[in-house]
Amino acid sequence: MSKPAARTPTLEDVARVAGVSRATVSRVINGIRNVDTEIQEAVRKAIQATGYTPNQAARSLVTRRAGTIVLVMAGAPGQGEEFATQVFADPFFGRVAGGVVSFLRNHGIHPVLMLAETDKARAEVVDFLKRGNADGALLVSTHPEDPLPRLLTDAGLAAVLFARPARPVPISYVDMAHQAGAALAADHLVARGCTRVATICGPLDVPAAQDRLSGFREAMARHGFPYIPIAEGNFTQESGEAAMSRLLSEHPDLDGVFAANDLMAHGALLVLQKNGRQVPEDVALVGFDNSGPALTSRPQLTTVVQPLEEMAAEMARILLEQIESPERPPRSMIFDPTLIIRQSA
Repeated sequence: MSKPAARTPTLEDVARVAGVSRATVSRVINGIRNVDTEIQEAVRKAIQATGYTPNQAARSLVTRRAGTIVLVMAGAPGQGEEFATQVFADPFFGRVAGGVVSFLRNHGIHPVLMLAETDKARAEVVDFLKRGNADGALLVSTHPEDPLPRLLTDAGLAAVLFARPARPVPISYVDMAHQAGAALAADHLVARGCTRVATICGPLDVPAAQDRLSGFREAMARHGFPYIPIAEGNFTQESGEAAMSRLLSEHPDLDGVFAANDLMAHGALLVLQKNGRQVPEDVALVGFDNSGPALTSRPQLTTVVQPLEEMAAEMARILLEQIESPERPPRSMIFDPTLIIRQSA
């Protein structure tokens, strides 16, 4: 004879083990406040001991929450299917997603990933949230004129943005002190004795790229270097290669380069080596982000650290606070940079 199926633990089982009422267990599970912390801990231990799994559908009826959030990767118009490839190939997106997932899984939340590079896709994100399929959105956008932050706030939806919005929007965000980070790169190149320094900046319609360029220029000016040659890239390795080629052709005697992210720095390194320039003996090179290319490049890159995983976790934490207390005003969190010195400078 087959064994009878094991009985599924119930709220009553949890209440019996915890020594409290069924109603108290329900209040703890549904996150209702004003339950004594010792009682909460007793209920959590009882849940673990009994193996009870809350019914998410029933819980949602009580809390009116979906128990999940949306992680939105938003790109520029016209990127189409190429955007998905870019998202999954870019170490920046991967690190942000990893930081979000690591934080949320500790809270029993698993995010839904949505891409939003077209008007239709953006409308789908807003509709998904309005229908209650998720409690809020974490938005990472590469498009400075992205309308999605405004669409989310106008709809009264909980949302947090990675990086300062290009235009004023009443939305919470996390960012870092990009100008201070670029100044660290300038100070280091000057301390090494570099006197003919150039920079590969990011796309100048992106606030972070603007800040890194202005921070680098201002720091170099304080060191007595009023003119810094510039070549613009778009944060890809290929654009770093093209920018470095331009700088070498126009300024063949340069001895120091700051690239506004590690992918462009890696591209610059390849071009310098192809043209017979030793790094760092002939040209010192500093990147930004401390992403994968900084470690895989040979030599490894000296770079400004952007703590993406910590920033992503903070973004998720702010969103959970906003979901819990919708009346909270928007807030920002700015992280300080550090410089990691490796072989390239």
